[in-house]
Amino acid sequence: MKLLVYSAKEFEIPFLNQANNNRHKITYLKDALDSETAIKAANFNAVSIFSGDDANGIVLEKLWDLGVKYIVIRSTGFNNIQIKPAYQLGFKIANAPNYSSHAIAEHATGLLLALNRKLILADKQVHQSNFLLDDLMGFNLHGKTVGIIGTGSIGSVMAKIMHGFGCKIIAHDLKPNIDLVELCNVKYTSFEEVCRQADIITLHIPLSYENHQLISEKQFSLMKKNVILINTSRGAIIEHKSLIQALEQQLIAGYGADVYEKEKGIFFRDHSKNGIKDGQLNRLLSFSNVLLTPHQGFVTVEALESIANITIQNLNEFEENKTCQNEIGYETLIL
Repeated sequence: MKLLVYSAKEFEIPFLNQANNNRHKITYLKDALDSETAIKAANFNAVSIFSGDDANGIVLEKLWDLGVKYIVIRSTGFNNIQIKPAYQLGFKIANAPNYSSHAIAEHATGLLLALNRKLILADKQVHQSNFLLDDLMGFNLHGKTVGIIGTGSIGSVMAKIMHGFGCKIIAHDLKPNIDLVELCNVKYTSFEEVCRQADIITLHIPLSYENHQLISEKQFSLMKKNVILINTSRGAIIEHKSLIQALEQQLIAGYGADVYEKEKGIFFRDHSKNGIKDGQLNRLLSFSNVLLTPHQGFVTVEALESIANITIQNLNEFEENKTCQNEIGYETLIL
């Protein structure tokens, strides 16, 4: 099968080549998929896309007319694909679920620790020969209440990590994980109660129509003023206008994220020469109690290896007309 990989990053190419083992003919393209770059998929059977690619209805029609029949996603989320048009056209689509729950949960933990213990500020001060401790106070995680929104594969790992720190864990999920109740003494409660009770709130849910801007002005008003909010899911789960207002009004103590609601055209690129023109993002980055990383949670050796293996496995199963275990099925596609 001929595969065109959009948004190909240099560091992931060796992993994909190794997983492919010369079976499929792969072409790598640095450009993201959009209405202009879709034409580059001519003469390809399949395309592989990442979270920053735009597979809207118009793009999908172009890909289909060019002969593309398969889309393999190098991520768990697929909110950047208009699913119903894709199904109606006849595409077969598969994602890479559970590629490394530990990578994302550990990154969320790293954001929490760095933000709480002022590690970025401390490093900056020390490099400037300033060894004062006045602005570096944090708090112990031990004994604090951690609220986990979403206890799927990543949220479950996060619960176990926080349990290891000696935290009290409360959670909200439509399908409670009974194992976590037994292993980590997780208490399931309503979303509103998580907002009210938690000292730390960490998000581990996919972006969907139902939870778009799930956290906005109302939820920030419920939170403790010393709460730290961590988001390694998707940026649009949080309404950023309300987030900035909460930071300005000191309604929360800090925000750590690996995602942003308007990543397209900003993330995965170097803007160091000309800067960024997104005023909202610039304002967000102006807060000393905000720590933002460039969607790097998946960038571990283990995660990249897993993503590559799953992506090629999905392609193999499509080619062989086998049941693809990661195919996004009918129930999801018609939503």
